[in-house]
Amino acid sequence: MNKVEQFNKENSKKELPEISAGDTVRVFQRIKEKNKERVQFFEGIIIAIKHGKGISSTFTVRRPGEIGVEKIFPLHSPLIEKIEIIKKGRPRRAKLYYLRGKTGKQSKIKSR
Repeated sequence: MNKVEQFNKENSKKELPEISAGDTVRVFQRIKEKNKERVQFFEGIIIAIKHGKGISSTFTVRRPGEIGVEKIFPLHSPLIEKIEIIKKGRPRRAKLYYLRGKTGKQSKIKSR
């Protein structure tokens, strides 16, 4: 086993929920402000899961609204406290980039 594989194995998280595109999730993230540290959550729909290999895998969460906000989270980041699944979605595509142009009821996805 080379050093890269060993590093990936040591630093990857063990307890990850089964997330997929279309799920509504709440991501709890640790934020440092000067000398204080707090936990802030970001809630939205997963529109993409990228780089499905090892420690570098990421997922994109979009908060719908008039001004949509997107954040890309590293899946195995130590700054992510937990990922809470609120609702499982049933999308027809793997990447839901078309939601960027939709607002209101149009941006809803059928649930499982």
